[in-house]
Amino acid sequence: MNEPISFGSKVFIRNAGKDEYWLQDLIYKNPAHLGLGDLVPVNKEKKQVSGGRLDILLRDPADNNAMYEVEVMLGETDPSHIIRAIEYWDNEKRKYPQRQHYCVLVAESFDRRYFNVIQILSLNVPMIAIQTDLLKVKDDLVLNFSKVLDIYVEPEDEEESAPVDEKSWNTKSSWSLKTAQKLFSILKADDPQTSINFTQSYISIVVENRNSYMFDKRTKPNSMFWFNVKDEEKQEAIKKILDEKDVSYSFNKYKDFSLTIDTDFMDTYKDMMVEIHAARYKELSCEDE
Repeated sequence: MNEPISFGSKVFIRNAGKDEYWLQDLIYKNPAHLGLGDLVPVNKEKKQVSGGRLDILLRDPADNNAMYEVEVMLGETDPSHIIRAIEYWDNEKRKYPQRQHYCVLVAESFDRRYFNVIQILSLNVPMIAIQTDLLKVKDDLVLNFSKVLDIYVEPEDEEESAPVDEKSWNTKSSWSLKTAQKLFSILKADDPQTSINFTQSYISIVVENRNSYMFDKRTKPNSMFWFNVKDEEKQEAIKKILDEKDVSYSFNKYKDFSLTIDTDFMDTYKDMMVEIHAARYKELSCEDE
């Protein structure tokens, strides 16, 4: 037996007697409805050093490095909405450079002209556009969010057999290569057997014939730096080192530490990296990886 299907008609939020602050409050209290995962609220109407206020700041609890700067607008998006969203995203990114930041625009509609501009900007800024529709279904009002633009992900090379080496990574992500080479130089000075390896997906620093530190490409100039530690005592030692340096990181159920870093990270935290490496390899064991 087929269930009856109801049809709804779009109602502009202002015509329903609601305003932008109502929509902000609703999103802040129910961020999961944006369709970006189980995000949690961090701040609302956050004052910016350059002036103005960021509508909503959200965080991904599964990845403490991931922050979402959300700008809300009723009606159709316009240049001021786009510029303001990017400005606030950039402010937060500069304030917390070790985190991954996403610029989120929420509007009731996106004009084709400005949508094309957003698409072009998304090649360099991780932008997400979400359309909010208030629908009247019989006597009920239903609010729906739909993602109309997701962050741009550069496609992998079509040819699986394409050679992967230092040269190809320099073309693909020179900032990730540079960051990996800095750690490689630090570790190789103490252990000449340390080597560097290149794959389609990541760059790895090989220690004791195992992939010990991995670098994944992210939006310039960031890279995802991660490594696996299964020994609980070593996990706690490394967490303590990172916490003392106030470095933001995540640690998942697979025992992976992950940090979003930029090209200057290895220079700034060289001593910390040596300390972490010593904590991992101070004993000759097979517990790691």
